[in-house]
This record gives sequence, structure tokens and C-alpha cells, in this order.
Amino acid sequence: MAITAAMVKELREMTGAGMMDCKKALNETDGDMDAAVEYLRKSGQAKAEKKASRVAAEGLCAVVVKDDRTAAVVEVNSETDFVAKNETFREFVTAVAEQAVDSDAANIDEFLAEAWNAEAGKTVKDALVEKVAVIGENLSIRRFEKVVAENGCVVSYVHGGGRIGVIVEAVTDVVNDTVKEALTNIAMQIAALNPKYVNRAEVSDDYIAHEKEILLAQIMNDPKESQKPEKVINGMIEGRISKELKEICLLDQVYVKAEDGKQSVAKYLEQVSKEAGTTVTVKRFVRFETGEGLEKKNEDFAAEVAAQLGS
Repeated sequence: MAITAAMVKELREMTGAGMMDCKKALNETDGDMDAAVEYLRKSGQAKAEKKASRVAAEGLCAVVVKDDRTAAVVEVNSETDFVAKNETFREFVTAVAEQAVDSDAANIDEFLAEAWNAEAGKTVKDALVEKVAVIGENLSIRRFEKVVAENGCVVSYVHGGGRIGVIVEAVTDVVNDTVKEALTNIAMQIAALNPKYVNRAEVSDDYIAHEKEILLAQIMNDPKESQKPEKVINGMIEGRISKELKEICLLDQVYVKAEDGKQSVAKYLEQVSKEAGTTVTVKRFVRFETGEGLEKKNEDFAAEVAAQLGS
């Protein structure tokens, strides 16, 4: 596969690695971008993995909460940022979120086929087609997720005017302003620091094994570190894994509003639980970021729109 300057630039922006290192990685992996990122991580050249920055579409996320127990977050994509700021588009995204919070659909196809709550006689798909005609730009209802709290409550947070939408589900016997404020603070933390898991128990053995493989490759590619005894190398790997888990597990993260700069989210929840006279536990969270994970080219986005519109 021919490696283009644009591919090198994209990989460099994703990883922070040098231009020649990016070119070599792409050559070694026959232009496979994900494999090239892996190659750079193993060689220790990747300074960061920013897969989520590969955005193919603009749009908005919206969240609707109903009765403190039910919430839904949606992402609706547009072709341009200009349309994403359009009031007509924003109202449509909110209406889609209001639809989702009452929906029992299991997937996008079922969701599009539902009766549109905002106007009788139409389906969600009909409303989408109509909005495309009015706005004059391709639109796509990309995804939605509904969360129902069985033993507690849900709270939401929207960041950047709709760039990020977060729902937090908590188990608690007490639902008051103190508890909801604390959970909103945690939702803000999730928006800012993007954890992957609630706690370490959710992290799969496969993920840990894969990260250990990456770390071992990095150490063996370092002339000095590779000469250290196996016991020391294993200790280094465990230490780095522990540090990574503190970054990707919500409860292990340092609480961003901590006055001492050290208090973990878990300790903050303990403090809130004591004040509320109950145990407040984060059960799950959902975080949508506009364009997150979209690695498709623009023509693929157009194909997705065409599929939704049935054209």
C-alpha cells in the first residue's frame, strides 16, 4: 500500500511520534493505522494514543433525564460544524433525546422505525428525512443509550454545548440535592478525564495482558532497561500497569475538585455517603463524545446517511 504524506501526518497527530518514525510504522504495517499505533507504542515512540481524535463528522450529543431514574443520551451527526450550531438542528437533537428516553428500541434500526413522539403520523426516520430537507445537509442519528436506575438515581452532564454527554447511574437509598450534586460533580469528572471503567473489577484479563505485552516490548527496546533482572522488569511492568489503572478507572482517579489534590473519587464518594447518611455507589456511566471512534472517511458517513434515509 502506498504511504501518503496525509497518512503520516494523521499518525503523527494521533501519537506525537516523529515523522520518520510514523512513516516507518506505516511501512511496517502496510498502512494499517491501528497496527501502526500499536507498533509505535511497542517501540516506545508513541507519546499518546488519540484514536478518538479521528473524527469524520460534526454534530451534537444531548441528554434527557426523566424522574431522576431514567435517562438517555444520543449523538446526532451533521456534515459541518456550522449546522451543528444551528438552532433548528439543536432542537431536533433534543427531540431525538426525548424520544430515546421513552424508547424500548434495542438498536438504531428499531429506533428509526418507531412512531415519532413529537408529531403524530410520522416515524423517527420520517422526521430525520424531513429535517435533512429543511437544513439541506446530511444528518445521521448515530447512536443512543438509555439508562434506568432500579435502586437509586441517574444524573447527567453536558459539556461544551453538546460536544460531550454523560449519564451516571448510582445506587443509593437517599436521593436529595446533596447526592445529586455530588454525582453531577462525578459526571463532570467523567467528561473531563474520560475513564474507561468504574473500577478495577471491570477491567478484563485480556486488557491487562495486552498492556503488559506493550510495556514489556517498550522495556526490551530500551538498551538500559532490557538489561535489568527479570524480577525487576516484572516489578516495573506491574508498577506501570497500576499507574495506568489509576487513570482509566473512575474510582481510582484523583477527584478533580479535591482540595488537597490527592483525594480519589472513591474517597470523595465515601465522604458524600457519610454526609447523606447512606452508601452512594456508582454503578455505571455512559459517556458520548461527538465523533468519538469515527474513523470512517466522509464518503462512508454519506453511505451511513443514505442507509438511514433508505436511499
